[in-house]
Amino acid sequence: MNKLTNIITKTLAFSCLLAGMAACNSSSSKSNEATTPEAAPSQTITLEVEKPQLTFGFIKLTDMAPLAIAKELGFFEDEGLYVTIEAQSNWKNVLDRVIDGQLDGSHMLAGQPIAAGAGFGRQAKLVTPFSMDLNGNGITVSNEVWSKMKPNVPADESGKPIHPIKADALKPVISEYRNNGKAFKMGMVFPVSTHNYEIRYWLAAAGINPGFYTADNIQGQVDAEVLLSVTPPPQMPATLEAGTIYGYCVGEPWNQQAVFKGIGVPVTTNADIWKNNPEKVFVMTQEFVDKYPNTAIAVTKALIRAGKWLDTPGNRPKAVGILSMPEYVGADSVVIANSMTGTFEFEKGDKRSMPDFNVFFRYHATYPFYSDGIWFLTQMRRWGQIPAEKPAEWYESTIKNIYRPDIWTKAAKLLEDEGYLSASEIPDTDGYKPATSAFIDGLSYDGKDPIGYINSFNIGNKDEIVNP
Repeated sequence: MNKLTNIITKTLAFSCLLAGMAACNSSSSKSNEATTPEAAPSQTITLEVEKPQLTFGFIKLTDMAPLAIAKELGFFEDEGLYVTIEAQSNWKNVLDRVIDGQLDGSHMLAGQPIAAGAGFGRQAKLVTPFSMDLNGNGITVSNEVWSKMKPNVPADESGKPIHPIKADALKPVISEYRNNGKAFKMGMVFPVSTHNYEIRYWLAAAGINPGFYTADNIQGQVDAEVLLSVTPPPQMPATLEAGTIYGYCVGEPWNQQAVFKGIGVPVTTNADIWKNNPEKVFVMTQEFVDKYPNTAIAVTKALIRAGKWLDTPGNRPKAVGILSMPEYVGADSVVIANSMTGTFEFEKGDKRSMPDFNVFFRYHATYPFYSDGIWFLTQMRRWGQIPAEKPAEWYESTIKNIYRPDIWTKAAKLLEDEGYLSASEIPDTDGYKPATSAFIDGLSYDGKDPIGYINSFNIGNKDEIVNP
């Protein structure tokens, strides 16, 4: 049997379970959704790719899906690309192997290319032509911590917790641990990961100090009420079960894995911390895109097609089958399906409809907006990873060297000419999203005013630079 036959077989095995879940993918507003199957191209525009043989990396998370789909459904081959996709052990390995040229590109944390360009950690010139997804993360706590949190969480008439659950419910638990001489420890996946900034945001919104980075404390634990440490995503459930940490922020399927194993309870998702927030990105070196410009565009074309396919109703069950393959995420199909097909389970049995938990194309998810990248820079400055204050112009110039919507737009225009995209699926933008207050603390973020945003937080570094 070939791979596709195996995929179909695995998909049919749990199709009854997925049928109800998949239906909720079509419940979102049609104006924001890929509602029709991909059309056959009216013409094929073949670029002369300079490097057809490519090797890409990824970490075993469901949000690597565009890479797997582009490979398994032949979208890379349509562009004349022959791609090998290799799982990597951790995010540092991903970064190092891209910088060193061992990988031509990779699924990567949004903060990694930004930090490399902003001077935090290993420095390099990396570019992001494609945003892989929106949302997709959760914060999970141990059963013991949840039992102490739950009485502090408002409930509805049926007794179910009212979401979003804020860290206010965790604050007295942290105090109890501290009074008993126990440091409260939580995990995140990397110092410049979305997970680090999201769990910090969630904690700080409740007045809990997650700690600051300094030259002498690169763990970011200065003045911390919660000690955050790095744990690779697949190891999160085992580390929680061992009692090394009491909670964590991670992508799927590792929150749902805690539910299935009965060792923890997800209490919030990053969609509640920042609605439709950017998550992973696809990254190549600037040297690569300068040397192989057509190849970079061709890769981006295939990934955009994959993102659209993933958000076309009815395709997620097949995507689950692909992702469950050992060479990709390798987790049980039912675990992956729990979030990928429009639901998310919090406390055991408390499964809720969340059609936007994983977004791969809707809301212009694949476009690398400057404002998304600047948000990460503001958080790096907030927590001290960027040690000195910078003028607003620095934020814009820094992100424009990293985020490359020009590459995305060239790819998208070719797909429009081929009949794969409509004009409405290409954003008419200057690269900045409108200001939004869709955060768990209700604060407003405007990517064109990073200094004002940094200064709006009760906990965090403050800057005195006044915007002109």
